[in-house]
Amino acid sequence: MFTLRRWSREDRDAVIDAFADPLMTSQFQRRGTIEESATHWLATAHSRYSRRDGGYFFCVVDRDDTVLGNVACVPVDDHSCGWVSYWTVPAARSRGVAGAALAAVVPWLHDRAAIERLELGHRVNNPTSGSVARKAGFAFEGRQRGKLSYGGQRYDVDLYGRLGTDERAGVPVTVALDDRLMPSAERS
Repeated sequence: MFTLRRWSREDRDAVIDAFADPLMTSQFQRRGTIEESATHWLATAHSRYSRRDGGYFFCVVDRDDTVLGNVACVPVDDHSCGWVSYWTVPAARSRGVAGAALAAVVPWLHDRAAIERLELGHRVNNPTSGSVARKAGFAFEGRQRGKLSYGGQRYDVDLYGRLGTDERAGVPVTVALDDRLMPSAERS
């Protein structure tokens, strides 16, 4: 069972551990040390919890409240479009955590947060991310050549989109949204 909840300052050590993973370091270490990058990221994630705040960040945890990953949607623009991203800690990979969390949060983003179009992209050398997107009902929309640069290397990016009117993907029963900690639609 996984739960989506709001990020808290108490999650700092878990974010530092996640960012220390070589797959994550190249994407998130932009401000000095891993600790500084993680602290900055967590402050952003904790503060973005409504449209007014510039988007939504959801902490994915297990039954013991151990951090497994993140699902985010930022920014939400004037056209009701949002950019979705997700990551998992190494111990949570290959367990279906990212796919289950994304599939669970998509209906909330469409229905409660009233975001009509969700978009996401992933490096082509990370096909697992594309599988996660497709399982959550995102449609492949194309490829951007040389879009991202990490460690001096350019990467092509596969793009996906999802509309609120698209057929809903089945939400795994292993995911719960903690309504006590979820953003209020009224704050949007």
